[in-house]
Amino acid sequence: MTAARGFPAFPPQRAGARFATSWWGRAWLKAMEDTSLDHVLLRKGRAYAKTGQIGPITVSPGRIAAVTESEYDTVVRVEQLTDAAWERFLDQVAAKSGHIAALLDRDMPHDLVEAAEDAAVPLLPAVGDLEPECSCPDWGHPCKHAAALCYQASWLLDADPFVLLLMRGRGERELVEALQRRGTSGDETPAAQETGGVAAAEAFAAGVPPLPEPPPLEVAFAPPVLEAPADRTPGVDVAALRVLAASAASRARELLLHGRLPELTEYQDRVRLAADHDLDLGLEAAVQAWRYGGTHGLDVLERPWTPPRPDLARAQTRLEAGWEGERPPQVEAWRNRWTLGPLQLRYGRDGRWYPFTLRDGAWWPAGPPERDPSALVTG
Repeated sequence: MTAARGFPAFPPQRAGARFATSWWGRAWLKAMEDTSLDHVLLRKGRAYAKTGQIGPITVSPGRIAAVTESEYDTVVRVEQLTDAAWERFLDQVAAKSGHIAALLDRDMPHDLVEAAEDAAVPLLPAVGDLEPECSCPDWGHPCKHAAALCYQASWLLDADPFVLLLMRGRGERELVEALQRRGTSGDETPAAQETGGVAAAEAFAAGVPPLPEPPPLEVAFAPPVLEAPADRTPGVDVAALRVLAASAASRARELLLHGRLPELTEYQDRVRLAADHDLDLGLEAAVQAWRYGGTHGLDVLERPWTPPRPDLARAQTRLEAGWEGERPPQVEAWRNRWTLGPLQLRYGRDGRWYPFTLRDGAWWPAGPPERDPSALVTG
């Protein structure tokens, strides 16, 4: 059986400290928060997590556990993967060398999780997948102690995605050894196994091996510069043509990277061109919004909308949790826009809050978005 891992208790954190900065850590918290029926208990759980009222955490297959304040035994259970599911997961990891390198570098690639889901291997928990237990008398699901444990666990997941894999049933050493066994071929000749090489005649007889996978596209990229002398292209706006050629190259690279391109209106595409190529089209605020959030940033700049009530309730709880023991700032709320003095937060349809500040009597995009509104206010 895979050995458990122990982690020391987290010390008290500063007001406004964030939970889950990694995308897989946020998915963990979303599964817990979406299951909860009591936002007050979630707020208390965040306060417990930040004020250091959770003892050392033990992570083992199928569970995380800690002793919380008042000596309550708190456990959150996670379903373990079957042996067959682990074999399918290892197939997905071994299929791309970058997956192994990313995991060892303490990163959880999106495409690995997606490939695992396609193979019916759920790595990240969904709503209802986390089962909290606590010896306290609270009937909450989760109670404030289990919620606090989940919030602190998100810090562990941020630092090491192998913590999530251990919860699912297998630890780092066990997985690495399994992958190493898969990387060793079983059809070598005895001589090759002893010497670590292959006879020249045998190597030539094997023919030319297939080429390796192309290198990743996530490298520094500079769009090509179109050379078109104006004296040889009468009637053509060469400067505009250069911009369009560079834009086409960038969009083609984006298509190769992500397999799709968002559909843009004519106006959105004009803003994109101005943002990508520093064009002066009289769209300064729109360009700034695009650079911070793309289509979502542009939408939140120009169109108010009414978010679902649970989204706003969760945001209010997070905002209040950033001021444990202090009174949070007064909020003037209207639809998706919360005004706090000289700062305005706007909730986007992508589930993130965008900061705005006053400039010449108008609200101006002021920075990148955050899922936790308190991070924007305290920052």
